[in-house]
Amino acid sequence: MHPDLPELEKPEDFPGLPELSKQGYQLLKEGSVEEAEACFKRMLDADHENHYALVGMGDVARKKGRFYDAAGYYGRCLARSPENHYALFGLADCYKAQNQFRRAIEVWEQYLKHDPANIPVLTRVADLYRKTRDFKKSKALYEKVLDMDKDNAYAIIGLGHLHYDFKDYRGALRYWETIDSLNQEQADIRVLTSIGNCHRKLKSFEKGAPYFEKALEREAGNFYALFGLADCFRGMGNQEKSLEYWNRILDREPDNKVILTRIADAYRNLGRYGEARQFYERALAVGQDAFAAFGLAEVERLEKHFEEAEKRLVELIQRDPKNFRFYVELAECKAERGDRQGALETLDRFKRLGIPSPMVNSLYERLTTP
Repeated sequence: MHPDLPELEKPEDFPGLPELSKQGYQLLKEGSVEEAEACFKRMLDADHENHYALVGMGDVARKKGRFYDAAGYYGRCLARSPENHYALFGLADCYKAQNQFRRAIEVWEQYLKHDPANIPVLTRVADLYRKTRDFKKSKALYEKVLDMDKDNAYAIIGLGHLHYDFKDYRGALRYWETIDSLNQEQADIRVLTSIGNCHRKLKSFEKGAPYFEKALEREAGNFYALFGLADCFRGMGNQEKSLEYWNRILDREPDNKVILTRIADAYRNLGRYGEARQFYERALAVGQDAFAAFGLAEVERLEKHFEEAEKRLVELIQRDPKNFRFYVELAECKAERGDRQGALETLDRFKRLGIPSPMVNSLYERLTTP
């Protein structure tokens, strides 16, 4: 028990509640959650429906990750005081933390009826509409914020994420570049990597690389910047340079299957098949991985170990019978060892699935052209 808490032995001691409430919230702000909880509990002992205590208990439960309990306290407060802003804030955040985005939106919209120009709440609701894939409503709210505050960073960044989520990478790039131009000296690393990622998606790797490099100047070990830069060099065909950055990640995460496979891919593209095989096998030793298994099959085909490659590809097709790349690679194996008919039968198996694939059609045409 905090030594400075006032004594409250009887319900009629209500005059002490404001001071107790003030102390509770101060303790919560200082991170003394248990002592804050003791304050609010004593308030509820004296007044079972005290709004400050109910919201305080909700805040305590939320800080402890007990969102169901927190929602109960906020709900009790709102039953008596439906417009209590603090309870509405807390309840909406509880639902958001539990990924109950639609319920969170309902609460925020209830809040906005009383305070329709609250920019932080408008951006929160726009964020939630984005998470529920409602492009139109999300965009409208972000733009409403920008009508009130044309340089609002949260809204501009939110619009960037919104367009990125809907694969409009050029649109996302426009918003994130706006933020970058507004904060040239203090550009957020996440904005820099987001711009870089747009260029990766657009395959303009040479334009994306400088943003990842700038992010690394700010934070030398940033995973997303290292990954993005490695991938840009891969996209530009500079496998040696990509290896430098993949290996920097691997130094910190030696069992990362994705990075092990990317390193193996780089070695394979460089024609260094022994090293490629070593890294694919390391990735598979960590756990089953279709990309690593497929890469290893490619190496086996390139080294003319056709039997090993075909066995591996058949297993991959059994696990994922709709992946056209497995059929193409298997057909290539059969064709290279002289089994043209077997290659065509492999491609026919895929074509019977009714899934369009230009690569399958192209190889089929090549194999049937005299």
